[in-house]
Amino acid sequence: MDYSKIEADSVRGPEIGRLYVEASPFITSLARYAYRQFAAQVAEQYRELVKEVVVRFSEEDPYASAEEMFRDVRKGFLAVYATPEGQRHPLLALRENDMFRAVHDYYGHFLSGRDFSRHGEEAAWVRHSQMFSGLAQRAMTTETRGQTSALCWITTPEFPEQKGILLPDWVSRIPE
Repeated sequence: MDYSKIEADSVRGPEIGRLYVEASPFITSLARYAYRQFAAQVAEQYRELVKEVVVRFSEEDPYASAEEMFRDVRKGFLAVYATPEGQRHPLLALRENDMFRAVHDYYGHFLSGRDFSRHGEEAAWVRHSQMFSGLAQRAMTTETRGQTSALCWITTPEFPEQKGILLPDWVSRIPE
């Protein structure tokens, strides 16, 4: 797949963003189950990642651009902005959330060659979401496509509150 050609949809993006922002914070048993699967799959991806690069978690955003991150990864190093205490996820432990940030930066952004713009985030979601199975893929989509759509189209420049929800099935389908 040519990730350089993937762009965020200007109709679907705001729709997904609104769904995320307006979603009830009520956590369903299905969401709990999906996030357990998601956390387990993230842990496995992280175990593989640390065989490729040294990961360091930072209290500050370590990169001004994706290109800075790409240069570090090419040298065998990846710095990841650790989850701030005030941004706890309702279904993920801080360490699980941090591991997800690491694997998404590597498997999504680095391996797709795309930046942190709305189009780069869409490409990173497409690339990385294919590594998840079952309901974990829907949780991953909520964590990436859902939050990014909210950030890029609805809540700019504020990062939206993290939620333990599952967006509708159609949001997880990779566009043709």
